Amino acid sequence: MERPIRVLHAIVNMNRGGAETLLMNLYRHIDRSKLQFDFLTSKEGVFDEEIISLGGQIHRVPYIDKVGHFGYQRVLREFFDSNNKYDVIHVHMDRMSGLMLRASKNAGVPVRIAHSHNTRSEGGWMARLYKRYASLYIDHSATHRFACSEDAGKWLFKGRNKRVELLKNGVDPIRFTYSDFARNAIRSELSIKDDTLVVGHVGRFNHQKNHTQLLDIFSRLLQVHNNSLLILIGDGPLRIEMEKKAIELNIADKVKFLGVRADVDRLLLAFDKFVFPSHHEGLPVTLIEAQAMGIPCIVSDAISKEADLGLSLMKFVSNRSIEGYVIAITSEQQKNKRMITSSQLESVGYDIRATARWIQEYYFQLLEVDNENRNRLYANV
Repeated sequence: MERPIRVLHAIVNMNRGGAETLLMNLYRHIDRSKLQFDFLTSKEGVFDEEIISLGGQIHRVPYIDKVGHFGYQRVLREFFDSNNKYDVIHVHMDRMSGLMLRASKNAGVPVRIAHSHNTRSEGGWMARLYKRYASLYIDHSATHRFACSEDAGKWLFKGRNKRVELLKNGVDPIRFTYSDFARNAIRSELSIKDDTLVVGHVGRFNHQKNHTQLLDIFSRLLQVHNNSLLILIGDGPLRIEMEKKAIELNIADKVKFLGVRADVDRLLLAFDKFVFPSHHEGLPVTLIEAQAMGIPCIVSDAISKEADLGLSLMKFVSNRSIEGYVIAITSEQQKNKRMITSSQLESVGYDIRATARWIQEYYFQLLEVDNENRNRLYANV
């Protein structure tokens, strides 16, 4: 029986972040009889069980924060020495990709892809300085470069006159299809009245996502539209701090912290407006999902204009103006039935089914693999 090509994706963990969600969306839609994804991670993730059920393998190495600079290089070297079956490694660690790419190059992995999912590094100044150092190895170690947006590509591959492939963060149009019946069901489940204005956000509780300003925006919104509710989906290091802030602002009874959820597609149905005041982004999957569901989005002007799918659903606002957000939230949305078709998503390049077909053929072309020689490549696996 013909064996599938196995591509190794390197990422810190497989939790419900943007890059991780994209990877799982791709994984679910590729032809897994011909192509399989394996994952090199440092921590357990919520997608691990599904990955194994789909035929993928999960490898684990300790992250640099556990073993230090030299220890991390050692464990990477040991991993590639004992796992030499991969012809493609696809790295999703932004600037930290450099160390992974160098180790895989030294081990003789022929195809080494660096993938940019952001436009800025997180962490303190020492962490950012180290990440800048790690990024120096990308130029000499990557054979191919991917980015979720032009801005993300310019950030990670700045000054490098090399081709960058744009791999758009597509979504499944079937999952993100609006339904009045489903909307009424989820709002009833959450005890939300029909006339309540629901403002929503999906994202990890960290500095980048700017939840502290989101709460300030919502507090001001309540002064002009008291019958409003804020739904926050996600978790992270700043969640407890944000829960305390909601209490301090005396709005805690109007804010629902729902944590990490597997049913984001259902929860989006309950939203009336999607507010996203991030300090920086690559091109967030959650904004694509919201637009696919037909939700008007009010977002920070620090986010790339590429996030606007041209569906008349996006409004960019400066983070310097809380009032600007409130005005945008309370303005009448353009009349639409919240019905975005799969053809609309595909026409702007965000139907995951088309993206999965493209990436599958891309891998095969890189390896010059066809049905006759795929067995030869993996005869010794």
